Amino acid sequence: HIAAHGSSHTEIVLTEDAAVAQAFLTQVDSACVFHNASSRFADGFRFGLGCEVGISTSRIHARGPVGLEGLLTTRWRLQSTAADGHCASDFSNGRRAYVHETLQ
Repeated sequence: HIAAHGSSHTEIVLTEDAAVAQAFLTQVDSACVFHNASSRFADGFRFGLGCEVGISTSRIHARGPVGLEGLLTTRWRLQSTAADGHCASDFSNGRRAYVHETLQ
C-alpha cells in the first residue's frame, strides 16, 4: 500500500509494537522513515544540513558531470524514544535537543 500510495519522501508509523516498527523502518522505501514522530521532522535544517534548498523524491537525482558524492543518496530514519512520541515544536522552543547519529 505504501509503495503504491506513499510519497517516497516521508512515511511514518505510529505503533507500540516494536516488531511492527522495525519492519516498517527497514522495509519502507522512502527517503525518511519515522516511528512515533511527527512528519514535520522531515526538514533539512532539522537534519543538521543547514538551509534546505530543495526536495527530491527521485532515487537518482544527479545530472551532468558528477563525482561520487553526487551519486550518493541519504535515507533518514527517526525513532522516538519518548512515551508520547516527539513533536517538532518541542525542539524549536528548546525543551528538547537534537541528537544525530550515523547508522550502519
